[in-house]
Amino acid sequence: MAYNKPIPVPQGESDVYWQKAKEHELWLRKCNACDNAYFYPRDISPCCFSKDTDWIRASGKASLFTYGIVQRAPHPGFVDDVPFVTAIVELEEGPKMATNIVIDNPTFDNLQIGMDLEVVFEDITDELALPKFKPV
Repeated sequence: MAYNKPIPVPQGESDVYWQKAKEHELWLRKCNACDNAYFYPRDISPCCFSKDTDWIRASGKASLFTYGIVQRAPHPGFVDDVPFVTAIVELEEGPKMATNIVIDNPTFDNLQIGMDLEVVFEDITDELALPKFKPV
């Protein structure tokens, strides 16, 4: 079955991120000037506007910062997925990241703010994989 949901469009600044996601690795940018990791990937640090940044491999560990349960599909491609969980997770390295929570429990009653999560990847095309998170 073809992937029929909106697909991210990699940009020059994010090519490494998408390349590593395809290899099922989560990578972040880190500012060498202020020592902060950040997300979404871009060449200039949002913390202090330095261009002295590097790529770092993230641990893949996170905690649930906030979430919402989507009951109505926002796009025709999501009709078969509802209900599903959208979330902001706080990565172990510090940044917050928008994502989805992969969970088997259809009532979602085991979701708790602060719960431990780990990254998983969904291969959506031959070139792209999406990082999502599941409970540890």
